[in-house]
Amino acid sequence: MAEAVTYVRYADSLETPATDEGQVIEGIIASMTHESQIVAKRDGQTVRASHAKSTGLVKGTLSVLPGLPGPYAQGLFASVRDHPVLMRFAQGPGERLSDSVSTHRGVGIKVLDVDGPKLPGHNDTTQDFVLATGTAFAQSSAATFLTAIKGIEKNTGMPEVVKQVVSTTSRAINAVYNAVGSDSPTFGFFGHTRRNPLADAYFSQAALRHGDYVAKIGLFPVSPELVAIVDQTLDTGADDDAFRHAVVEHLRSHGARFELRVQLCTDTDAMPIEDASVPWPEDRSPYVPVAVIAVPPQDSYSPARQAYFDEVLSFQPAHALAAHRPLGSVMRARLQTYGALSAHRHAQNGKRQLEPTSVEEVPD
Repeated sequence: MAEAVTYVRYADSLETPATDEGQVIEGIIASMTHESQIVAKRDGQTVRASHAKSTGLVKGTLSVLPGLPGPYAQGLFASVRDHPVLMRFAQGPGERLSDSVSTHRGVGIKVLDVDGPKLPGHNDTTQDFVLATGTAFAQSSAATFLTAIKGIEKNTGMPEVVKQVVSTTSRAINAVYNAVGSDSPTFGFFGHTRRNPLADAYFSQAALRHGDYVAKIGLFPVSPELVAIVDQTLDTGADDDAFRHAVVEHLRSHGARFELRVQLCTDTDAMPIEDASVPWPEDRSPYVPVAVIAVPPQDSYSPARQAYFDEVLSFQPAHALAAHRPLGSVMRARLQTYGALSAHRHAQNGKRQLEPTSVEEVPD
């Protein structure tokens, strides 16, 4: 008889912040703000300090699956119901580079009409999940991320051709890792496969509270049209916006379907909470579907929608139910950093940040 799986119960004691973490987070905010100022001076507009270049701006419906086992039916996923959802697919850098620089990608998911206690300071009826390609983060902690982001800050003003070389080299090295069944968070960060962004899987990379338990969360493409193109590489040589054009064309013709899946923590040694650079082994705990996101065919990049998603909306880990509080060093940094950088961006551009109360507020 197979041994029953025991899932780690959430407790405040699972987190162990470093004594200087507050100073480290202040350093991250200062460095990323300066990076944003460098880009704004060059381009004439303040953009997101990461995931600046959007590729798909999507309306859909998130449907919580029925019959979930108790440990999975937590927080947002405790009640079988539908929620309007907004999704912003974007490239990783904090500047709008041509698509010949193919680095990590991200997707911000904003779930609407969400009831329940929220994190302090979040008084709206939304739940955000901020995900990126790669099952683990490239750095282990806020402190190591500060070191990395200082390097990115220093190199922000480098010519794009140099960034193309870094991306191409990293992509080649990461392909070697993938060929032997491994993965490199670092090389995957700088050199991502040039596939349609809709065909990527995206992950929280670091831990979240999952009601009474602890988890990571992932978004997986499941519609047949997306599964069919997972291994296809886009030609970005003659099109600086090839990824956006691929997304727009696909969603106009097919729409899309994704599964939101949860990986529950079973062992904090093998699946650490404070070290975000360690992939959680899926043979110990697989990603289990908890919801489906259905995206009908649509124009995913009209001028009005682009202005709303890119200039008004903000996707933040702090926009969350208390039941899905981000956990660990990197996540605690994100809780503060995203809000500070969003406030800076909106202030510099003279825009008011708004949280939608209805999907009807979102332009077509």
